Amino acid sequence: MAMLLKDKIFKTVGEAADSIGREAYVVGGYVRDLMLGRPSKDIDFVTVGSGIDLARAVAERLGRHTKVTVFKTYGTAQVHRGELELEFVGARRESYHRESRNPIVEDGTLQDDISRRDFTINAMALCVNPSRFGELVDLFDGEGDLQRRIIRTPLDPDITFSDDPLRMMRAIRFATQLDFTIAPETLQAITRNAPRIEIITRERIATELNKIMASATPSTGWRLLLHTGLLRLIFPELAALSGVETVKGRGHKDNFEHTMTVLDRVASKSDNLWLRWAALLHDIAKPVTKRWDDALGWTFHNHNFIGSRMVEKIFRRMKLPMNEHRKYVAKLVELHMRPIALVEDEVTDSAVRRLINEAGDDLEDLMTLCEADITSKNQMKVKRFLDNFTLLRQKMTDLNERDQIRNFQPPVDGHEIMSTFGLKNSPVIGTIKQAIKDAILDGVIPNEHDAARAFMLTFADSIGVKPVEP
Repeated sequence: MAMLLKDKIFKTVGEAADSIGREAYVVGGYVRDLMLGRPSKDIDFVTVGSGIDLARAVAERLGRHTKVTVFKTYGTAQVHRGELELEFVGARRESYHRESRNPIVEDGTLQDDISRRDFTINAMALCVNPSRFGELVDLFDGEGDLQRRIIRTPLDPDITFSDDPLRMMRAIRFATQLDFTIAPETLQAITRNAPRIEIITRERIATELNKIMASATPSTGWRLLLHTGLLRLIFPELAALSGVETVKGRGHKDNFEHTMTVLDRVASKSDNLWLRWAALLHDIAKPVTKRWDDALGWTFHNHNFIGSRMVEKIFRRMKLPMNEHRKYVAKLVELHMRPIALVEDEVTDSAVRRLINEAGDDLEDLMTLCEADITSKNQMKVKRFLDNFTLLRQKMTDLNERDQIRNFQPPVDGHEIMSTFGLKNSPVIGTIKQAIKDAILDGVIPNEHDAARAFMLTFADSIGVKPVEP
């Protein structure tokens, strides 16, 4: 294993450890990622003794420009030099109270420290002391589990997950990120201990969910969350999408599985985390809008508008950002039916202009979502829709180049309306401004100042508003 530890920092840490008579090991995720050939930024070291003392010894060897940050409460220290960040901690053992995931920490042996870790693939250590440099300490066959692509706990999984329920989320996240399988006994323990997730803060859950969403195939994680019962506890609206109801021999599609297909398709096209969230939430209101109609069958009227309003509540409860990201997701959820409606009906210039304006800079993302949303098993139908989307994209490009519609503001603004008609703080100002905007979007007038001003005067006169004398 010595050949894996190529960076000279490992030799520096080992020599520093020898100088104060300590064992030192690089541990955890860094070792796992080294073996998998994955990049890893965080390097964690464990020493049998004080991690703070070792950090200071390392900093002394690295020179006077090296910064040490000490966290006495936790017995840890960080060493910073340029972009390099090393974490040092003394080997420890932990015990837990049932009502908290915060452990009682005591000094321990290397075996204690390795045994307390969440999964076997994260419970390996590589010695950096010169006499044992690169020697692997692997008490639970983590290397074998890496080769078998298995997520498994070092100790009893029921104890592991009951002590720290966040580890259930981490198991699912690692399975998703690494495309590993969760060992059957570990998966069963997650299902048994799912209710324990209630002691975990929403912020920590959101962090794990975002890592699942950033993975190559995020549906893996969401399906595991559903299968284990965690989804019903942390995201009941999404869990409600699962299943098929049948009336008079007619069933609707499983909207959870449809959503997973859409999500993975979007993920294959874009790394944009919030576009992926829009894909996850695009049909979130279908359970609450589902109705049976004897003439039409299953309907989900206005699920896009209602879903858009649900986004704020979901983001707030799940501690996702209540900023432009939330607004972006809500907008795409609301608009996701519009391009489909356009290709099903006659594509008028007016309707396309309105879509371009409302989507603004997010138009391309909206089209990516809409194309992913065509999941029919009828390949002829899929081809027809996608061909129509290609035509719609071209029409959008042509109209926007000609009329400059995207994010446009009417060429006659509110100040000009007020000064022309002597208005101040009147709702009539907004009425006139909206009428000008509608006239441009409907192609009644070009997107030019003189044409817009002439229209303004005519429209104002029609509602009894006269210009003031100059």
